[in-house]
Amino acid sequence: MRNVGELAEFLGARINGDANLRVLAVANPDVARASDLIYVDSIRNQERALKSAALCVLVAEGTALAGKTTLEVKNPKFSFAKAASWLMPRPPLRTEIHPTAIVAETARLAAGIRVGPYVVIEDEVEIGAGSEIEAFCFLGRAATVGHGCRLHPRVTLYAGAKVKDRVELHSGVVIGGDGFGYVFGEGRHIKFPQIGSVEIGNDVEIGCNSTVDRGSLDATRIGTGVKIDNLVQIAHNVEIGENSIVAAQVGISGSSSIGENVLIGGQVGIADHCKVEDGAIVGAQAGIPTGKTIHRGQMVWGTPARPMERFKEQFGWLSRLPHLAERVRKLEEGNG
Repeated sequence: MRNVGELAEFLGARINGDANLRVLAVANPDVARASDLIYVDSIRNQERALKSAALCVLVAEGTALAGKTTLEVKNPKFSFAKAASWLMPRPPLRTEIHPTAIVAETARLAAGIRVGPYVVIEDEVEIGAGSEIEAFCFLGRAATVGHGCRLHPRVTLYAGAKVKDRVELHSGVVIGGDGFGYVFGEGRHIKFPQIGSVEIGNDVEIGCNSTVDRGSLDATRIGTGVKIDNLVQIAHNVEIGENSIVAAQVGISGSSSIGENVLIGGQVGIADHCKVEDGAIVGAQAGIPTGKTIHRGQMVWGTPARPMERFKEQFGWLSRLPHLAERVRKLEEGNG
């Protein structure tokens, strides 16, 4: 049984109200029960919190809510996420090797793992303790999976793919497929060697049906703490630095380099041999041409991607074109 006092200690929060109040789960304010935790991170959401049945609310420092027990923290949304994992932990791993799984004799499986129905594990695969490989996954020869990982149903690791610790790969993810590399000569396209590897760092999460291609001659590298959304394509020899975020339907072409703490919005297209430096923000649907550099901390938008202020200025003029065209037409008619 959890109470507010225990939660406050876990979060390092200041309590205003009843420290013995029971708190069991997290919820949306509109559907929360009395024992649920909710949060408020802006003034406009305070009214929803006041009307909610929830009795305990995470709030920013210095915020008061009449009739509620509050926990004051620096970042309510971040603390809410931490509280959720504490109040509602993942169920304990049920360790087993399902009888329908096909596991090669030379595979090295640590104790305390789960291998689900119809999983295929080829020769020399390594799986660390506490990892879960769900139904219909395929792990190719010499692929490695670290400790505490979770591969949801139908994840594919090609031969030699390397996944470190606490990685979560959602359904349909493919790691280590061939890059899209061809050379034209003698009247035809021939395939450039795709013999490199893929290295996925610690604490990475990759969403459904996203793909990370192997390097052509070297490695494709995804750094520690990177979070990749659904339907993202990462091409050969791409490098993504620690704690960067890549939203849905992004395509990153071969040999591009993404720095640390970069934010990439949905449907961004990044051509080959581009560089996005640390802390940059690339707005949704932006396009970065071949070889271009987005500098450290810069926010860009549009196609071709350009600094946000310039984009807004140019977009403003573009939206005025019909009005300007009408003025020109009238001037021409008057001069005629």
